[in-house]
Formats: sequence, structure tokens, C-alpha cells
Amino acid sequence: MQSTLQAQAAHAVNLALTARNWLMGCYIVEFEQNGEDRAAYGEQLLKKLEQRLNVKGLNERRFREFRRLYLVYPQLKEPIAQYILAGSEIRHTLSAEFTDPIRHTVSAELQSVNNQPSEWNTQADRLFERLPYSHLKFISKIENPVKRAFYEMEAIRGCWSARELERQINSLYYERSGLSKNKEALSALVQRQAMPLQPKDIINTPVTLEFLGLNDRALVTENDLEQSILDNLQHFLLEMGHGFCFEARQKRILIDGDYFFADLVFYHRILKCHVIVELKIDKFRHEYASQLNLYLNYFKAEVMQPDDNPPVGILLCTEKGDTLVKYATAGLDPNIFVQKYMIELPTEEEIKKFISTANY
Repeated sequence: MQSTLQAQAAHAVNLALTARNWLMGCYIVEFEQNGEDRAAYGEQLLKKLEQRLNVKGLNERRFREFRRLYLVYPQLKEPIAQYILAGSEIRHTLSAEFTDPIRHTVSAELQSVNNQPSEWNTQADRLFERLPYSHLKFISKIENPVKRAFYEMEAIRGCWSARELERQINSLYYERSGLSKNKEALSALVQRQAMPLQPKDIINTPVTLEFLGLNDRALVTENDLEQSILDNLQHFLLEMGHGFCFEARQKRILIDGDYFFADLVFYHRILKCHVIVELKIDKFRHEYASQLNLYLNYFKAEVMQPDDNPPVGILLCTEKGDTLVKYATAGLDPNIFVQKYMIELPTEEEIKKFISTANY
């Protein structure tokens, strides 16, 4: 019973989230851009919209995702309209622009999307009902409509989690399927090994927590660790050593239209260089070193001043294997350092109190 109710709650949250984000994409394209090509506006429009709304979780990066969702999936108009009209409370809170038919004056970009062969368009109500927004966000980045339909079909059929979907895309499942002589056998193998979607996968995501207005610190994430460090910044700096000056948290880096976020950025007044700290709540993985190397290269090219020394990167993980670190960092920036951090354990008295008051 509990799992059924959790699934129903997660499904309801997802429908509302997808509808809101698609409608915001519609608003940006049809009303802010007046249906014209987004290239004529640059990114100033989205920045101004972020400042105007001033709502947590609604930023320039998300607006770009919402716009793409609307442009790639115009067929969601009908199921979203039905969803809105089915709820009187939602309907009465929307302005006339959203309840009236969406205007047909669209950009050339949107027209090209609408002109895609209909056989590659997954049925709109299936997309809306079966694929959470977290999935649509990933799939909408795919330009090839056949490839996009392939992942829509496989994700729906396998009830994939968003992480599983991303993993399959990154592992070139579509391309491997095209090369495979026995596509059915490959599909069956992938589905057997796939990580299925659970209700908590929908609820326990930052975008959903922001949408629901919940406190994301209820989850154990990197953000918790960052916040704990910032809450005790003086002690953290003493642990790091003398000379560290705090500069930024979640430093936003724009590369090729995508945003990346460096966890913590310091400037070392003695070494005269930036120090970028990445915090991970699991053991070291080789892609973490590559990510930090990206940030260092960006700082060298875009941030470092003529009299500065090259930036230093520190990667903090719960566990690390020296051999894996050696191989993963070979050939990368020599200023990358991987360290293991320790989380303060509860005292013996706290453990005893917990055990004595626990209900079995």
C-alpha cells in the first residue's frame, strides 16, 4: 500500500512539473520572443527573466531547458491542456494567455521541429504520462528525431531511472543497437541490466524539491557537505592551511552554452593563485579528475591574471585508491590533488542514547 501511494504521489508531482516547465518554455518562445528566432535575442532575455521572477530554482539555465522542451515537444500541448482543464484550481490560477489556443506564429526553429516525420513522434499522452521531466530534459538534447524516439521507447519500456537513461545515452546504446545484428537480444540484455525507476528517484531530485518548495538539505548530497563546510568556514580554512581567501560557492562556468558549477573557489594570497575545491560524497572516480581538469583549464584561459600563478585543484572524496588516482590524473594538469576527507563521527554517548531510545 505504501509503495503504491508513493508511486501515485511521485506521478502527480511529475505531471505538474512537466506541465509547468513546458508552459514556461511556451511563454518564453511565444510571448517573450514573440515566436522569433532565439538567436536574435542572445542570452540577455533569459537573464532578465531570471531577475524579474526571482524564484528559487528558476534561473537562466533552467529557462534554456524549458525553452528546448517546448521546441522539441510541441505535441505535448494537447495532454498538458487536458491536464490543466481537469484541475479547476490550476485552471483558475492561469492567465488567459495559457488557456487560449497557443499562437501559430512560431520561429523557423520550431517549424523545423514540427515538420519532423510523424512516425518518429512518440504518442503525446504517452510522453506526458510515462516519462518524467528529468527524462525529457535529457532526451530533448538529442537532435536526431529517430534517436530521440529510440530512447523514448526504451526508457518507457524499461521504466528507466534518469541516471540509467543518461548512462545508456553516454554508452552509445542507440549506435550499438544500429551495429548489432540481433537488436532484440541487445535490447533484452540492456533492459535486464537497467536500473528501474523508483518513486524516490522523482521526488529526491533538486529540481523537484525546488518545485515543491522543500528543503533540499533533507537529502544527503554534495550541497549538504558544502553547506557544512561553509557553516564552519573558519575551521575548514585552518584545516586547509594559511593564506586561503574564500571567493565563491558553486561558481558558475559557461562553456559552449552549458553551465558547469565549481563547488568552492578560493584565492591563495601567498601562492597568488586560485584554488578550486570539488567535494564528492563517494569514492574517487576517474571522471572526477577530468571534471576538475576542465575547471583548471577554464580558469587559466578566462580568469587568471597576468601576475597570477596557475590555478590549483583539490578533489575531496570519501575514499581513494592510489593506483586509480595515479592512472586517472596522468597527463592531466599537474596541479590536481586528490585527498580523502573524514566526516566527524558521533560520540559513543550519542550512539548509546540512540540505541536506548530506538523502537524495534
